Amino acid sequence: MKLYENIFIARQDISTAQVEALVEKFTEIVQKEGGKVVNVEHWGLRTLAYRINKNRKGHYVMLHLEAPGTLVHELERNMRINEDVLRYLTTQVEKFCELPSAVMRRDATREDTGYSSRGPRHDHSRHESAEHQPA
Repeated sequence: MKLYENIFIARQDISTAQVEALVEKFTEIVQKEGGKVVNVEHWGLRTLAYRINKNRKGHYVMLHLEAPGTLVHELERNMRINEDVLRYLTTQVEKFCELPSAVMRRDATREDTGYSSRGPRHDHSRHESAEHQPA
């Protein structure tokens, strides 16, 4: 069987429990067709680069699949007709990376170092210059 990475974006207005239900539904389809879901990564609610069907954000999920090629067509067909899925992408890979994905590693690094997409966080209340101190 071949190895695939499938990433889908769900609408912003559904709950995390509904995203979990989507993952369960897609996992069920994969297992019914003779494949296996090796790993699931929830990337969370993220801002989209551009609006998709009036959505500014979306729930990102990545699935690692071990499956035959016909299963991918069936999975993508189900994603296409599901109104909660905005976009999806399936790619064939040689092997799965043992580490968390780059998105998950980047988020963990930001939390550890205090950096965000806007730069380092500063506590401005602690940085007072001599000219701003009361006389």
